[in-house]
Order: sequence, then C-alpha cells, then structure tokens
Amino acid sequence: MIDKPYQRKGSTSNTQVGIDFEIKAREYFNKLGLHLTPKYAVEIGISGRKFHNFDLGNGQEKILVECKAHTWTEGKNVPSAKMTEWNEAIFLFHVAPDGYRKILFVQKDFSAKRNETLAEYYVHTYSHLIPADIEIWEFEEKDLTGKRIK
Repeated sequence: MIDKPYQRKGSTSNTQVGIDFEIKAREYFNKLGLHLTPKYAVEIGISGRKFHNFDLGNGQEKILVECKAHTWTEGKNVPSAKMTEWNEAIFLFHVAPDGYRKILFVQKDFSAKRNETLAEYYVHTYSHLIPADIEIWEFEEKDLTGKRIK
C-alpha cells in the first residue's frame, strides 16, 4: 500500500469525500425546499466572462453553493492550504452575477484545542475578505443538520 499522508483517514480518496459531501449537501437543501442542480454553470468574471461550474445551484431560485468537506489537521492545526480553497470560493462568489444567493457550505469540525469550529475560525480570521452577501453554513454530518454562521 502506498503511503498517502494527505489522504483523509478511512476514505478511498479525498475526491470521493468531496463528492459524498456534495450529495449530502444537496439532500439537506432539498429537505429545506431548495432544489439544487450539481455542477451548475454561470458566467463569472471581472473584465471578461467565463463559465464556472459551482458545486450546486438553481437559476430559477438564483442560488449558488460551493461545498467544502475540510477538517482541522490531524494535530488540530489550521489546514492553511484548505483555507486558500475557501478564499478562492469566496472570490468566485464575488465575481458571480449579482442577484444570486451565495452559500459556502462546509463540514462542521470542532477543535477542542481551539474551542471553535473550522468555519468559525475562518470567519473571524478572514472576515475582511468575505462580502456581506455571502453566507457561510456549517453542516453536521452526524445528525444531518445545518446552521448559518455568517
């Protein structure tokens, strides 16, 4: 077996972790009455336009969702490379068309060492980069509940 130090323990691949999380997110939003399509494309851009596939979306209800199933590192340190991915998602929302509800939907992961979830850490550390129209939600996989934290 090849050693994969960046592979999430117990998973077949990090890609599969993301796919599984997107499915759970879609099911969660469906229960809330929001029917979202996977790989929902909209034109984004600043000086030019290009299509980008958001993880989930709905053109009629004007909703875009990016899903992140990231956790603290094994030593409960900040996964800084993953925070860069969250910042990229925020930027993609920023250059998406106006009028859409924009949701960064993340896996809830609590650190007793830090006494906060990864999403709470992100919001207080990067609040200066998060536009007011972007929502950040945490999803608790154990009981399939979600909560808007920003």
